[in-house]
Amino acid sequence: MYRRIRDLREDRDLLQKDLAKILNCTQVCYSNYEMGKRDLPTEVLIQLARFYHTSTDYLLGLTDISTPYP
Repeated sequence: MYRRIRDLREDRDLLQKDLAKILNCTQVCYSNYEMGKRDLPTEVLIQLARFYHTSTDYLLGLTDISTPYP
């Protein structure tokens, strides 16, 4: 999961501070999410899925299909 959120961010040429601002947290907090040092709260997981237009299952690594459910 942590690798996937980093890859999605990098694919869009965004910085960690950009995502931190969107999620209303610090860059250090967001960095800890990406490195797996801090668990993603459900609310943040949902925010990321909405931001990237994908499913939470994709972010969690339960599927390789990145499109959200219909």
